[in-house]
Amino acid sequence: MDTRYLDDLTAGQTFTTPGLTLTEAEIIDFAWRYDPQAFHLDANEAANSPYGGLIASGFQSLAICFRLFIQSGLLADSSLGSPGIDELRWLAPVRPGDTLHSEIEVLEVRPSKSKPDRGIARLRYQAVNQRQEAVLSFIVNHLLRRRTSP
Repeated sequence: MDTRYLDDLTAGQTFTTPGLTLTEAEIIDFAWRYDPQAFHLDANEAANSPYGGLIASGFQSLAICFRLFIQSGLLADSSLGSPGIDELRWLAPVRPGDTLHSEIEVLEVRPSKSKPDRGIARLRYQAVNQRQEAVLSFIVNHLLRRRTSP
């Protein structure tokens, strides 16, 4: 896929990624490393939690949603990182066997006033499961190169 630069993006554009299915082992492995709470680690403990079973860490869901878009290559040659994420919301639990894909919408494109070779694109990410339920949403402020300087 062709790289998109700041100048190539317009508010309202959308992108959808392929999906990725999470296994119980992947959920537990991530939890041991980064979010060791019982409802992420142990199916028996999780059965007695408010979730009624094992669920993925929200941080794992966030990382997967972001990864799916980044690995599409759309920003491969234009990305300069990000000054931050806004409005992170975990909307529904992600369980073993769920398949997540990412839906991304361009909210705003703002060229830099002080550095004409770059700008900020605000993109809303949603992780959506196989039942078309949004399980996560957040906004990334992508710092992107411009195709050409004005």
